[in-house]
Amino acid sequence: MREYELDLKVTESVGVDLLSVKPGEIIEVDLRLQSVDEGVLATARVIANATGECTRCLKPISWPIDENFTELYYYEITPNKSAKRGAKSNKDDDLDLDEDDLSFMVGDEIDLEPAIRDAVILNLAVNPLCNEDCPGLEEKQGQNWAYLPVVESQSPADQRWAALKDFPLNN
Repeated sequence: MREYELDLKVTESVGVDLLSVKPGEIIEVDLRLQSVDEGVLATARVIANATGECTRCLKPISWPIDENFTELYYYEITPNKSAKRGAKSNKDDDLDLDEDDLSFMVGDEIDLEPAIRDAVILNLAVNPLCNEDCPGLEEKQGQNWAYLPVVESQSPADQRWAALKDFPLNN
């Protein structure tokens, strides 16, 4: 078993349009590699800070990322070994997944980028908010509702609902 502490400098944005780890930022990875029968088991903790905008009021926000992943990297499957023995490999029978869903080693190297990218992206909110009760922007002038005085923050009545204004409600 080997353990590594990696600081990876991001060269291209990792995330979605509204929220991502920007280029130049650091993604910290605490990695543990273990040899198992099928290949190498990589267990890691990914720590980063994504930045973006609130989807309602467009204020800049910061989104902390602290995610773990475990990925098994299978040894290379070489058809020459099974052909020399004259027997079909049992590894092919044991694997129920498509080869596209599996991660394989290339020689002695493993590619951690897809696993780290998945750990970051799956931790991000699709519609990030600066806080849960963010009121958003006022529709006519585009000002943030949170900064408007109470008198101005009352939304103007929609004329289509004016007939219901005096409707008696029984609670």
